Amino acid sequence: MDEETRAIYEEQADRWVERRKAGQIRKTKAFADRSTGPTVDLGCGPGWYSSALPEPVVALDFAFSMLRLTHVNAPDALRVQGDLVALPFRRGTFASAWANHSYLHVPSVHLPLALADLHRSMRVDGRLLMRVARGIGEGRRLRENDDFPGRLFALWDADQLAEVVGGAGFDIVRFDLESHPNREETIEIEAVRARTLPDVVGPGMRVLVCGLNPSLYAADAGVGFARPGNRFWPAAVAAGLVSVDRDPWHALRHHRVGFTDLVKRATVGAAELAADEYRAGFARLERLAAWLEPGAVAFVGLAGWRAAVDRSAVAGPQERAVGGRPVYVMPSSSGLNARSTVESLAQHLRAAATLA
Repeated sequence: MDEETRAIYEEQADRWVERRKAGQIRKTKAFADRSTGPTVDLGCGPGWYSSALPEPVVALDFAFSMLRLTHVNAPDALRVQGDLVALPFRRGTFASAWANHSYLHVPSVHLPLALADLHRSMRVDGRLLMRVARGIGEGRRLRENDDFPGRLFALWDADQLAEVVGGAGFDIVRFDLESHPNREETIEIEAVRARTLPDVVGPGMRVLVCGLNPSLYAADAGVGFARPGNRFWPAAVAAGLVSVDRDPWHALRHHRVGFTDLVKRATVGAAELAADEYRAGFARLERLAAWLEPGAVAFVGLAGWRAAVDRSAVAGPQERAVGGRPVYVMPSSSGLNARSTVESLAQHLRAAATLA
């Protein structure tokens, strides 16, 4: 997260509490009534809401000075200093998550990864409530007469935020816009952690790997191409595209290789997918690629590309770009595709990297 923003909260936590108030207590209690613990209060600040959330509660903030105040307002909460973009929790820890204007300080291009990390940290059907500011722009001078100048703010278009939340593997159950006098509108999203894979993406990707859709096996494992017989990860390691097996977070952070799926819904097999899911998924992928601008998009498996774009496509570079980015389509890495060896798939991945 943004270090300058953290430093401001560290230095002025006491003054911040004097000039602010807890305005969402009723919403917190209502959310608690339809949620269960364990709960994480993301960007807990002074802990005004932590004590109202389903127990046990972990109060996380990137400013230690705020956690000191949390001990006063929510003495039973477990306090953790940490980064929203790299949560220090095990997979499936939480049944609920509350994020009141905390992701507001995450640069917009890093929000997909932050929410992917939250998806990893939550249980299937876990409930999330997040609030951010609606608007256009990102920077340190977005608010007039800011009494705590220098903080980074990322404002969001409602449609784009909904797409990012969906891409992170959450099903939105409620989406509200709230107006405030002399301030930007607030977007409030309530969502449920779906049994699927999140996009593991960010800025500066060399290659964005796109699967067809997650299998239920992969969704439960938390990693695409997870089955032991799938050749993708051995091929990616052999190609030098990644260095750690079955770790998309390491691939993104260390090798600038991101991961998404054409269709987010997890199924037993691709035969369960409908034609409109392919079309909607391809449109979403185009917007994602145009926004984050990967060097190239690599489709794993011809079926998705043929269903969405070109029924007669063959493996290799494609004439059709995605979001203005070049596309390489390779054969399926599934163990059911006996004709594709690890080495042949590695050659395709090297070609995709070269295209980037």
